[in-house]
Amino acid sequence: MALRQKNPTSPGTRFQIVDDYTDITTNKPEKKLLAKWKQNSGRDWRGFVSMRHRGGGNKKHYRIIDFKRDKDNIPAAVLSIEYDPNRNCRIALVEYEDKERRYILAPIGLTVGDKIASGTEVDIKPGNALPLQSIPIGTTVHNVEMEPGRGGQLARAAGAALTLLAKENGYGIIKMPSGEQRMIHLACRATVGQVGNVDAKNKVLGKAGRKRHLGRRPEVRGVVMNPCDHPHGGGEGKSGIGHVSPLTPWGKPTLGKKTRHSRRLSERFILTRRK
Repeated sequence: MALRQKNPTSPGTRFQIVDDYTDITTNKPEKKLLAKWKQNSGRDWRGFVSMRHRGGGNKKHYRIIDFKRDKDNIPAAVLSIEYDPNRNCRIALVEYEDKERRYILAPIGLTVGDKIASGTEVDIKPGNALPLQSIPIGTTVHNVEMEPGRGGQLARAAGAALTLLAKENGYGIIKMPSGEQRMIHLACRATVGQVGNVDAKNKVLGKAGRKRHLGRRPEVRGVVMNPCDHPHGGGEGKSGIGHVSPLTPWGKPTLGKKTRHSRRLSERFILTRRK
């Protein structure tokens, strides 16, 4: 991926830095791997808004991604590198020798025509998926499972990568991008390499309209509201939040308040916190 800065022909493009899409090889997705995307505007299963400032945006289809990588010992060829509107990394369309096609996350260095495979004895090269037991210590991996057979859940965003530090007592110790070290069962699968499209974090939207195209609605600061609308509201002129610690609109502590549950099952697998 490469970025380019637009000519300042309007206030919206003055500071805009966009993707040039030179790594995309086709603009036609595989129709059999598309699914309908239902707009829920940040609402949960009850119909209540659980994530604010969501709604609108361009219409899109969901691309069915193979996060499990469980088609073992059957080589596949990369047919195309495609854009996915649902994530900031690229996806690769691969075709196995039995003519089945699947989408996978495209790591750095994967190009059209490359061969990939999954299994316990495949080569250690970008795009191949193996159990942690078969991956050498020090290897960079992504799309890592947290439970065997569940599918990759860790390191799926653009530029994300984990490092396998050690293996002991049936678990592998991986280092997260945040610095946290966590134990993962050695039967869990991971894909070799780093997720591509590393420069995605350097893009500059440049105008509010591009944020709306992504389905993000405006956010209003609490300090500019009235006291009846937010705990930070009110005051004469520009005033502070008026509390010892910041609060949510419903009066709960935020911005530094620990939200992890100490009795959660996965907590016992964390060796070193990110802080």
